[in-house]
Amino acid sequence: MLPRTLLALRPFALAAACALASCMDLPEQGKPALTTEARDWREDIVYQVLIDRFANGDPTNDFNVRPQDPARYHGGDWLGLEQKLDYIQALGVTALWISPVVKNVETDASVDGYHGYWAQDLTQTNPHFGDIAGLRRLVDKAHERGIKVIVDIVTNHMGQLFFYDINQNGSPDILIYESGESVPGNPVTPKPVVHVTEYDPDYDPRGIQSRTSLGLAGPAPVIFLYDPAANKMPAFPAILQEARAYHRRGRVVNYEAIVGRVCDDDTLRPCSCTGAPKDPCEECNGAACIDYYDQTETGDFPGGLKDVATELPEVRAAMTDVYARWVEETNIDGFRIDTIKHVEHGFWRFFIPNLRARLAAQGKKNFFIFGESFDGNDQRNGSYTRPGEMDSVFYFSQKYQVFDDIFKRRPHAPTRKARELWGQRPANYGTEPQPNGIGLPPTKALVNFLDNHDVSRFLFEQPDPRALRAGLLVLLTEDGIPCLYYGTEQEFRGGNDPANREDMWASGFSTQGETFTYTARLNRLRRSYKALSLGDQKIVFPAETPEAGDEHILAYERAGGDAGASYALVIVNADPDAPRRSGSDATLLKSSLPPGTQLVDVLNGKPPVTVGPDGSVDLTLDPLQGAILVPQDQVIPGL
Repeated sequence: MLPRTLLALRPFALAAACALASCMDLPEQGKPALTTEARDWREDIVYQVLIDRFANGDPTNDFNVRPQDPARYHGGDWLGLEQKLDYIQALGVTALWISPVVKNVETDASVDGYHGYWAQDLTQTNPHFGDIAGLRRLVDKAHERGIKVIVDIVTNHMGQLFFYDINQNGSPDILIYESGESVPGNPVTPKPVVHVTEYDPDYDPRGIQSRTSLGLAGPAPVIFLYDPAANKMPAFPAILQEARAYHRRGRVVNYEAIVGRVCDDDTLRPCSCTGAPKDPCEECNGAACIDYYDQTETGDFPGGLKDVATELPEVRAAMTDVYARWVEETNIDGFRIDTIKHVEHGFWRFFIPNLRARLAAQGKKNFFIFGESFDGNDQRNGSYTRPGEMDSVFYFSQKYQVFDDIFKRRPHAPTRKARELWGQRPANYGTEPQPNGIGLPPTKALVNFLDNHDVSRFLFEQPDPRALRAGLLVLLTEDGIPCLYYGTEQEFRGGNDPANREDMWASGFSTQGETFTYTARLNRLRRSYKALSLGDQKIVFPAETPEAGDEHILAYERAGGDAGASYALVIVNADPDAPRRSGSDATLLKSSLPPGTQLVDVLNGKPPVTVGPDGSVDLTLDPLQGAILVPQDQVIPGL
């Protein structure tokens, strides 16, 4: 039998959202008119900023700041980022993705909510970062410079706002008890001892159960906390103050646990159809029949973050209203959505279309909505770009299979791995633009990245900056939307969280370093040559046949599509030790260009290369070096 979260959902009017949400009480003075800033998001270069770690512009909000402790607040704020917009422009990025703006649980177990993912009040700003006027000003100042602003949001969970009273004594405890199971074949052996924290117990599909010395005692009550010092206070919108607004099953312990297949619609009925996740199923009346990951979608996020019952109509309406209000209050240009694979598809097909319609009616169109499905499963990630859902997702499978396996790890994987992965896009990702979305199919708008705040930095595992720059060359010339993590241009090399969340001010915001200038040059080339942002992408090396030569080389053309006559050929040598030729004597790289075309390397300024009689391009590259070749008659002087 399916869990109760799979019961059919009632329709619910968005008109009721304000009453349910305890609507935001923010000053109307300074509230902006909504405008559409974006044209084609592929022409943008996104820069991820962890606000607390970027720049401290306002010392008056530096309460509970401990810069020496990597897990506490350090003092960065919105004014600090505003004051560094000259640096942002010098780097050449055109869109800022900033960490969540809402009020968080202040601290828990000597770790602070500086990152923004421990929400307590979705209707108020995080006072560490500034007030609503400061956020509005940041957006205005960015827009004046042609820079868009994307805000990180979370719908899956709230911070640690309650505990499970498993022993029913009214206080949060760490429990130690026997599991009740004897060791097989040896009944006198002591039974296994279980350690349970009432803040963060392991997943139980029945819901967390209470227990006394006599055994199980039914569902455990939840007790909401009231701790002003830690800001563990009643949640807002008001629906989130009710126990029924949460699944109450404890923390996820198995992210791959599949409990069966269900119809992928708001009724979520059991089904038995076979086929790809986006294929229509007769048994589901045309919806898809998909694997259902029970723990992933209904379990608490590790660390005591309480999983919201996003299938409830009241919750859906409140979430839609409150996040629409943040756009209306600030005129931001997009949402990056956290932990999307932990939320059922039906929520996205409610939240996104209703949000888009409300904003478009007020003049905010081309609003970019992309999500984080933190997973190496390309098919699973792509499932969130089906009709009515995300414009895009982070291309995690590429991060692992291309940037890690080919450019970061030694010995590196053959470049054929990129060809194989990129060839799967049409099958795994949406091929049509989302209704009322950004006008691009998800296959053309995947968000490409090398690293971010949730994984170790590229240079942590591979300290050679040449490898980083080879990865950056691909990142900033390939199809899709590139995203840089702050500090990459300064060669930050921290390990996993929190070591990968360094203070940006430690760099001095230098614009002279080799990786900074290289990144800025790539950004400038991407924005100047339309082929590099808007052209269709075709891998020309390695070729389709396995025996086609040197698989240290990766080469692709960017041409056609929305780029007009603009053309670029990108070639990269992934070998860290030896120069490599673009093919072998028998199988040189074959371009689609006419014989005799003169190609200029606009990245390095080397002598022109002539296309051979068979379209071949014969070029030798030094270790971990690359080239961007454009026809001589398309070269833009002065770049």
